[in-house]
Amino acid sequence: MSILMAVYILIFVIFALVAYAILQIKLFGIKIKDFWTFIEANQMLDKLYKFARQYESMSPQEQLIYLAEAEKIFKAFDNVPDTLWEEEYDKYKTVLSKYKDIKMIRWAEENK
Repeated sequence: MSILMAVYILIFVIFALVAYAILQIKLFGIKIKDFWTFIEANQMLDKLYKFARQYESMSPQEQLIYLAEAEKIFKAFDNVPDTLWEEEYDKYKTVLSKYKDIKMIRWAEENK
C-alpha cells in the first residue's frame, strides 16, 4: 500500500512540475507551440552551425536545404524573447552570415 501511495505522489509531483513549467512559459509571454518550435530550432541551429563551419562550397541542392532550414530557425528564434537565446548568439550569427553569403551567391548567379 505504501509503494502505491509513493507512486501516486511521484506522479502528482511530475504533473505539478510540468504544469509549473507551462505556467512559467506562459507568464513569460510565450506560446507553448512557439517554445517547442524554439527548442527544435535550437537543435537544428547546432547542426547548421557545424555544417556552416565545415563546408565552404555547397552544391545548389545543399544550398537550398540550408536556406530552408535556416529560415525555419530564424522564424522560431523571432517568436521568443532574445534573453532565451543569448548563449546561442554566436552560432546564430555564424548561420546568418552563411545564409547571407549563399543568398548573395544565388542572387548573383540568377542575375548573370
